[in-house]
Amino acid sequence: IQQVSSVFQRSCLGFTSFSIRDLLRSKEPRCSLKLRTMDGVDEVGDVTVSRLQLEEETEDKSAENKVEEEKSCLIVSSLPPERRADKENSPMMRAALCSQVCKLYRFQTEDHRWLLVREQMSETPLSFSLPKQLLSALIREHTDRVTEVNALGDLSPHWDGLRHDAVAHSHQLIGCYQQTQAEIHRLSTASCFKASSSKSDRHLQFIPTNLHCQRMEVTDPGSSGVWYEVVTFGAPADHHQAFKHGGLKRLLSKHTDHTHSFSRSFSFSSAPFSRDELCRAKRLLAAASQLQPLIFGLAEQLLSVSMEVDPNRLQDVLDDLREQTSLFIQALNDDLVKVALQDMSSRTCSSTHLHSNGLLCEVSPGDQEGAPRPQDDKENREDEWDRTWVNIGKSLDCITDMVERLQERQRHLQEQQESTKSQHTEKSSVWSSPSPKRQEQLLPLVVTLRDCVREAVTTARAAMTFVVLQGAVAATVAQGPTQIVQRRHAVFSQGLSAIVCGFMLKLFGGLEDPEFLQQLLSVGILAQFEGLLSTYGEEVGMLEDMEVGVADLSSLAFAVTEAQSERPDDLQPTLTGSRGGFVVEVPLPSESFRSLPEELKAGRLIRVEPVLFNIGINQHQSLAERFGDSSLQERVNQQSCERLKAYCNKLREKLPNMEIFQNFYLQNRKFDLLSSLDRSMESKKRKNVEVLWLAASVCRKVNGVRLTSCKSAKDRTAMSVTLEQCSILREQHTLSQQQFSSALDNMRICLTQFGVKRTAAAENTPSCSTHAAPCRRHFYPVAFLLVTSHLLVLWLIFSLVILLAKYQ
Repeated sequence: IQQVSSVFQRSCLGFTSFSIRDLLRSKEPRCSLKLRTMDGVDEVGDVTVSRLQLEEETEDKSAENKVEEEKSCLIVSSLPPERRADKENSPMMRAALCSQVCKLYRFQTEDHRWLLVREQMSETPLSFSLPKQLLSALIREHTDRVTEVNALGDLSPHWDGLRHDAVAHSHQLIGCYQQTQAEIHRLSTASCFKASSSKSDRHLQFIPTNLHCQRMEVTDPGSSGVWYEVVTFGAPADHHQAFKHGGLKRLLSKHTDHTHSFSRSFSFSSAPFSRDELCRAKRLLAAASQLQPLIFGLAEQLLSVSMEVDPNRLQDVLDDLREQTSLFIQALNDDLVKVALQDMSSRTCSSTHLHSNGLLCEVSPGDQEGAPRPQDDKENREDEWDRTWVNIGKSLDCITDMVERLQERQRHLQEQQESTKSQHTEKSSVWSSPSPKRQEQLLPLVVTLRDCVREAVTTARAAMTFVVLQGAVAATVAQGPTQIVQRRHAVFSQGLSAIVCGFMLKLFGGLEDPEFLQQLLSVGILAQFEGLLSTYGEEVGMLEDMEVGVADLSSLAFAVTEAQSERPDDLQPTLTGSRGGFVVEVPLPSESFRSLPEELKAGRLIRVEPVLFNIGINQHQSLAERFGDSSLQERVNQQSCERLKAYCNKLREKLPNMEIFQNFYLQNRKFDLLSSLDRSMESKKRKNVEVLWLAASVCRKVNGVRLTSCKSAKDRTAMSVTLEQCSILREQHTLSQQQFSSALDNMRICLTQFGVKRTAAAENTPSCSTHAAPCRRHFYPVAFLLVTSHLLVLWLIFSLVILLAKYQ
């Protein structure tokens, strides 16, 4: 037994021992033990050990026993992972969590019942596995872009220079990401955790800092446990590049002006091609490359078969040619080609001509007499494109008519032969021997068809090449320099691991809740990021990084798949898709997968609605609110509040029969929370932590994912989580008011001494031993005294007096 003093120092009072088996088998719920000194000679006191009882207190319990149990209202004990319930130790949970540490408490409610509270902190293998998958996807995406752009062939000098820049940009990112991926793979074999001391490591940019899942299970007497989860991690930010020039929001804003000027310089379209149009352009290029050789081959085969004896063979080849030509027309006669041709024609006011590679080469008006005007050139190109398809159709019709005439002539000659000759000469028709005349009659028509197809392919390839190249160049310009691209990808990766971990836990806990599953299908999942960053100094840049990273997560979607087996590797989530459209596939065991709604089993995507609320709570925020600028925080909170209200309104429209809307009290309370959130933000209070509490309450009521961050997810985050846990016990489980302060104090003592979060502190600060006194903090009184000039004057006077006394 150790005594814990107010300054968190331990002193040994004595020791004793007992058998847990004897305690559990004893009729009495408690046993009294004698404490002895370390030498075992003297008795120094008594200690009572009680076994946990969750049943309600009997009415005939004496007042003396009640007093004794109130004195021992807190029980703290370590639980090894092997003793957890089978559900919590299932393969699904092991795929999401690892290195778990548990603590057990018992608190008394207002009606004198006992709550069993289990606090669990876990690391997650997703800290490394998802960033590795993201890096692989980014490398694959940029490699495909290089391949596509290089496959465009010879280009005009203007566009070839732009292609060279896009390729160089992609090669630089590929090389950097390959190095990062190799280093992460090397480190992930030894650990699945990134300490805050490594947050500036270059090769760990993509790994979230200090990512943990804080879970609390509350068991009321006579009921099953209820889980509350909060994912904690360091604010997603690029500490390696630091924040000298601000965070992503500021850097992207500065880059926007450069992008506009670049677009004007190179005559980019005011309405650039969308992602779907770029995909269509790639499909058109692939179709042209595939169908043109088939049509040319069938045309050659038609000429060859026309000299053969069998007329049925000629008809079969003609049918194949008509089918492939029809597919060719359906594939390439796309409005996107016409739009691209119009865009190409409007690039320059000077005269242009179509290069053999399909792109426009600029020709000054002085170089060509009688150069057409741009509008005339635009109309001419549209007319030429329409005439191309008309010519292809007419050429194919002419070939068909010629074959039919030849077949009709052959049938007529056969009839004449049958009427004039005997049976042994029946086969000596016009088809009995090769005839070069038939090939000569078909040759001009086939050549015309090939020329028309070649012209259509050349024009379509020119237009689609322009679309693909413009998309590659525009993407390179829009993303900005490689430093900004890497920063944005790194910030997105950190938030990705955290939100996937939270979603998996929320999904595992709601597999038996049909309303929750229907909510996922109808409106998606809400992810509420809680930031505790100040708007002063470097943390402004961190908040700017976090704002962009959270916004980028709105393009993320989840899909539920069936796992091949229950091995942990087969239950790991996988990342598919590309930047701007990533999908995380979460596998479930076959038994759990079969119980899902049909839409989820069919691969229906689950959308993510991320919101970010930030309130600075440290001493730097006091300086920012008094002397600095907190407009960034206000703007982020206001925008997130609007998105949160839109999500709740959409949920009410889509699922009006949900329990939270059927119950009038809960309905009013939920919307009272939203109204209170609006009023709280309008109040403009300093360090208004009520905003965070109200946003978290709404998130929990709509089954959202809770994520909390500060700079490193240690001190501020831990204090916030413990306060939230005790508040949940008071609001949801009627923890007595007398017990609230005691529970909060004891949880925070456990936090700094021997609780679950102390393990995280030891991992992040390895120089601090878990048995030693906590690392001493250094407070700077000047930062606090700057708040008022009077205190500053007093501090200066006292400092001068102390200094003079010291030297005297």
